Amino acid sequence: MSKRHENKSAAKTVRKQLAAERRRKRTMWTSIAAVAVLVIAGLIGWGVWQSQRSDAGALVAPATATTTTGPTVGNGPVQVQLYEDFICPHCKDFENTSGSAINELVNDGKIKVTYNTVAFLDPASTTQYSTRAAAAGGCAADGGKFKEFHDALYAQQPAEGSAGLSNSQLISIGTSVGLNENSFGPCVNSGKFKPWVSSVTDAASKAGVTGTPTVAVNNQVISNPTPDAIVAAVNAA
Repeated sequence: MSKRHENKSAAKTVRKQLAAERRRKRTMWTSIAAVAVLVIAGLIGWGVWQSQRSDAGALVAPATATTTTGPTVGNGPVQVQLYEDFICPHCKDFENTSGSAINELVNDGKIKVTYNTVAFLDPASTTQYSTRAAAAGGCAADGGKFKEFHDALYAQQPAEGSAGLSNSQLISIGTSVGLNENSFGPCVNSGKFKPWVSSVTDAASKAGVTGTPTVAVNNQVISNPTPDAIVAAVNAA
């Protein structure tokens, strides 16, 4: 074999090796880029999941409430604590008979009433309606329409043992009383205030509340909270 032919063969071999090395590098960098894209996507997904998780899992209280009590309406000197469950039929009866007396006491500047909407009756629906409705009430409080939403829910109270109102129905009721669907809707669907409802319910149990409705005036429970009994207790306080 001539020297020239040997040189050509060696050059050809080198070119093949260089080409193979370039292909290997391209493959390596393509793989690195793909992994980087997957890592970035994973980090973004993890961040979104964490955000959603914190929205539904953090114990935050709505406006005019605390982490263990419900929203408060009015600014009078006498404190009224009201414990209700949105699927409790006796609570609806109470609102029908005594709600106007409470409203009048608030309007007269005599009381401030805290609506502790508890979830004692979650087993009385197939969708934990008590918790969902109370959490939606928290969203309504953030939107400045708690009392309006509260009254509207009792006006459309579902039967015990049913699925209760759907989130879509709760949102529709909220918008009908003036809440902004763009903020109220996502709040309801995320279950943002479900941990708060659980905390309020636990606090009520620890305070000795065993049923709904329960009414206390300056921490004194009224055994038969008729309109006259509530007014008399407030005047005495």
